[in-house]
Amino acid sequence: MTDQAVDTQASSPTAEASAPGMVRHTGAPEFVGRQRELKELRADIARTGLDTLSGRAPARARVLLIAGRPGSGRTALAEELAERLADDYCDGVLRARLTEPDGEPVPTERTARELLGALGVPVAPGAAEDELAEQLREALSVRRVLLLLDGAADAEQVEPLLPDAPKCLLLVTSQGPLTGISDVRPCTLGGLDTKSALELLSGYTGSVRITVDPRAAENLAEQCAHQPAALVLAGGWLAARPKASVAELAKQLHNLPEDESGGGKGAPGCLARVFRFVYDGLPGPAARILRLLSLAPAGLADPHTASALAGCSVSAAATTLEDFTELGLLRRVDSPLPQYEVPGCLQPLLRALTEVQDRPAEVQLARARMLERTVRLLQSCRAVTEPEGSPARKKLAGLPRALRFPNPRAASDWLRIRQAALLASARLAVADGDLDTLARRLMAALTRALVAHRGTAAAAPELYGIHRLVLDVAERRELPREQAAALLNLGDLDAETGRTQEALARYRAALVAARKAKDPYATGRAMESVGGAYQELGDWQRAADWFGRALSERLTRDEKLDAARLYGRIGTAHTYAGRYGEALRHWRSAVAGYRKAGEIPAYARALSEMARVQEYAGRPEESLRTCREAVEWARQAQDVRLQAALQLRLADTLDRLGDPASAGLHRAAAERMLGTELTEADGAGRSAYEIRSASQEG
Repeated sequence: MTDQAVDTQASSPTAEASAPGMVRHTGAPEFVGRQRELKELRADIARTGLDTLSGRAPARARVLLIAGRPGSGRTALAEELAERLADDYCDGVLRARLTEPDGEPVPTERTARELLGALGVPVAPGAAEDELAEQLREALSVRRVLLLLDGAADAEQVEPLLPDAPKCLLLVTSQGPLTGISDVRPCTLGGLDTKSALELLSGYTGSVRITVDPRAAENLAEQCAHQPAALVLAGGWLAARPKASVAELAKQLHNLPEDESGGGKGAPGCLARVFRFVYDGLPGPAARILRLLSLAPAGLADPHTASALAGCSVSAAATTLEDFTELGLLRRVDSPLPQYEVPGCLQPLLRALTEVQDRPAEVQLARARMLERTVRLLQSCRAVTEPEGSPARKKLAGLPRALRFPNPRAASDWLRIRQAALLASARLAVADGDLDTLARRLMAALTRALVAHRGTAAAAPELYGIHRLVLDVAERRELPREQAAALLNLGDLDAETGRTQEALARYRAALVAARKAKDPYATGRAMESVGGAYQELGDWQRAADWFGRALSERLTRDEKLDAARLYGRIGTAHTYAGRYGEALRHWRSAVAGYRKAGEIPAYARALSEMARVQEYAGRPEESLRTCREAVEWARQAQDVRLQAALQLRLADTLDRLGDPASAGLHRAAAERMLGTELTEADGAGRSAYEIRSASQEG
């Protein structure tokens, strides 16, 4: 892969990790059998519902339920039905998984947000669960969509997502009935019929090995209880061993003692038996990698994840993952990068093995290695966006090739493709309710990478989720410093997306937490943010008051630059309120602070703002002198755009003073600095060149 992402290509297969005698096969058919079930489900769509029988028009989408135990093929059946029905739903097929790999239900808020994102509907970061569910139902009400919800735990998970649109179809998979949702008739899955079971086996073994001994093949299907997941594992084992007979495998499964089946909670006995038999045939290193894949975030693994968990090379891990796929232990994910999914029916079996065969300290170390690798990849992902020759790029050049991205495009693609797993890694890092150093580094690295590649506004929903994770842990563990930081970050996101009232509440809560933590930086930052929220709401008096409180904190710690910036923010608030005398006094303090600190660009901008206030106050001569001084300092700062904006301001002031000739010269000078686009933008509105306040520059 030359231009996609980090180096994850496998070298030659490693003998230590590959299954003995491994033979690559073309793979079994994606779907076999279940024709009766498909027919029943399609008929169920058209059948008369309870609303119709009672004389009412259907108010909601028809719900189809496919119920079955893990490994019964319920997801495969749902996908096959969705594919066959796709042409009937002009707005497409939407998919969402409602259960985490560890069996925990996925929050409705996250599911609704993902579905809205798939529809291209903008979502406000931090929106409540009810608001998101309502927005999803509204979006679906004007569309014809097939919505597939996989692995529903109960009706409470499905009900908020049920479209209020009869032209939509909701297809749900679950282990049991959805009690509480009316007019739902489940299609309950058992085993495959014998013909389909043999067809599935022959897809792995080839037809000859089945036809030469059909009775043995039927016996093997019975040992697998005709369950698709168990048959896939049996077929993969036979495909890897072309000299082994079907009868031999059936006999070995029959002789496997019950107490060695290795069953996990929720896994059928036949699947557990076949899985344990296949697992016992793996070499020790490969078996260890397979067990540790139960730790993979969101059940998604790539060569880097497997490499970090097992402590082996990336190429060896890539080869082993491919071997597992051939054995039916993993599924390939349709992705430009190598990515694999641990089947949900195998997750409890892998966790059970890990609990028995791996010491807790080893599992903890494997998880730490995986998260540390994720941190380094995220740091590399962000560093590649820095300019050539920057310290970050120099540090990036010293990393191993497997941790480097060839260019920003490759890094961005990796971040997009692995986003679900990366966000799951963030949840995993704080799953134990702690915020250790590694968890903090992971949160920071993920935040910076998202901002570097997508910008704060575009990545706001993901950033909001990350900061919420930190806040939840900080509140549970009573960590006021971390609580203040998370609240400030959440408030900033609210402010940037127009939720000013919510931002104000966050900033006030952050101030309480910062004072409790006795954190002077967070206290001052929270005060200033409260002032900024009031300014956005147009409450200039309160804005100036809170900026003044923040200023006192900065002056107490002799932070001159921050104090100068806050003088400017107070001056801006007074300017908006029309108190030009107070505004000029504070802008003079800002100018003096920047001059003493030697900050020439900020000094020039503060002078320009003071000139603007003087003009508003009806002092054009003073404004002219100040503006000319600002032009000289902007020239020293080599800020061409600021010089051009000041030239325009001079021109406007000279026009008001009755000197159009000089005004024309200054406009011509501005045009020479920035080109003809300046004239076009100025014609559209002088606000396009309004000089930003020092508070914004800070």
